[in-house]
Amino acid sequence: MQALAGREEILGPDHLDTAETVHNLAVAYGALGQYTKAETLLGRALADRENLLGSVHLDTLRTVNCLANTYISQKRYHEAETLCEQALASGETIYGSEHPETLEAVNSLAFIHESNRLHRKAETMYERALAGTEKLLGLEHPDTLAIVNNLAHTYDSQGRYKEAEMLYKQALAAYKKLLGYDHPDTLRTGGNLAITYHSQGRYDEAETLHRRSLAGFARLLGSDHPVTLRTLRNLVNLYWKQGRYSTRSCP
Repeated sequence: MQALAGREEILGPDHLDTAETVHNLAVAYGALGQYTKAETLLGRALADRENLLGSVHLDTLRTVNCLANTYISQKRYHEAETLCEQALASGETIYGSEHPETLEAVNSLAFIHESNRLHRKAETMYERALAGTEKLLGLEHPDTLAIVNNLAHTYDSQGRYKEAEMLYKQALAAYKKLLGYDHPDTLRTGGNLAITYHSQGRYDEAETLHRRSLAGFARLLGSDHPVTLRTLRNLVNLYWKQGRYSTRSCP
């Protein structure tokens, strides 16, 4: 906030550098989960950038994508979809289908479709985002792996477990190599693969991965963290499916 106040005092509230500071402060609030503050600031940054730069300038598109993601974080999918379609149309026309901001809009639209259970539309968008991001960043970049994970989830939601398994294994191997066995992304991907094994009746393999994820999250986040509790619930569901009702089955 001090940086913003200083920019406003020296440059004025409508200067481009002030708009950049507003945008960056909004991103910081979003990372902290303070979405109302982020939304307010992004709305201001967007208005300023549209006025100063125009609606199809790259910085304007960046703010549009960030505001859309803020809506997504609040499950306001209809508002997010409108912004993503706007960003996608402008990005494709001005910067091309493989520009990072264009691909960001594609990826966000895929997430919105998946959240609305439009699995086929989500699959098409995720496959497009994956192809473009892999070309730009490589197969083992975290952004690429996040899309691999999301596409795997889309396959899993359609009962296409073998395809989902292949992608989860690909992401898991890369996360282990890049981030280590105990990184949250590694543990989360292991848990996702466990659910896919569960859906195929491969209970022993699912249990091994669920236990590993549970131990890792409990160590990193604490036993009462929502992520840890969700992982425990997945393991309990696995035991329930096998008729292992005794609490002695729990770790």
